[in-house]
Amino acid sequence: MDDDRVTRRRVGAAEVRRANRGWWDTDADAYQAEHGAFLGDVDFVWCPEGLREADARLLGEVAGRRILELGCGAAAAARWLAAQGARPVALDLSAGMLRHAAEAADRTGVRVPLVQADALALPFADAAFDTVCTAFGAIPFVDDSAAAMREVARVLRPGGRWVFSVTHPMRWIFLDDPGEGGLTAVHSYFDRSPYVEQDEHGVATYVEQHRTLGDRIRELVGAGFRLLDLVEPEWPAGHEGIWGQWSPLRGRLFPGTAIFVAEKPAAG
Repeated sequence: MDDDRVTRRRVGAAEVRRANRGWWDTDADAYQAEHGAFLGDVDFVWCPEGLREADARLLGEVAGRRILELGCGAAAAARWLAAQGARPVALDLSAGMLRHAAEAADRTGVRVPLVQADALALPFADAAFDTVCTAFGAIPFVDDSAAAMREVARVLRPGGRWVFSVTHPMRWIFLDDPGEGGLTAVHSYFDRSPYVEQDEHGVATYVEQHRTLGDRIRELVGAGFRLLDLVEPEWPAGHEGIWGQWSPLRGRLFPGTAIFVAEKPAAG
């Protein structure tokens, strides 16, 4: 992409929502063509490092639990949860991604309820779910992720678990380059300006937000959560795949993913 089409700048909430809904609707086919085989049709992959919920068990017991997959994309994780005996609901802002979720349901015969909605205005009652989770969905793309945390807390029952993965905040220091060019620090870790791709008129077409590790912890605590764990998956031996800026070269030197495991305290 041309250098003048990529910048870091503040973007209003409405422009963020339009840009990211439009991006994922337009990019859904290409995204699934490139990453669908890695993610699987009925599987829960937390990150490009390949950590799977089947091995990590970050959600705890799932059988019989009401689980919301937030920013579900093609909903492979929700279908995996259903196969484990959970009662999942898969939610995404993008109709394009939900179309792929419906097509995967037809292929596999594993069906879960699909909901198109904004993570900042979840269409569910208070305490509707036992668990909420997302693998790189919603949180990096909303204008106000602290408000999204509060919405998750609202729909989660007391004692419920909230687990989400995002690009590791330290990655924002570097360029999105899986090669040697991605090993030199060029940005301030403390610059929260979003990464923005824009058209020839300067209108945002893709926006991704940056928060520090401390920011994320304060968002969780501010929403009433208790942090249980922060998982930084190591790059596994033998994994030679490249996903965007994730690569064996970088993955063996510093983390690419942060997974936050939090709990809404039980009442009383």
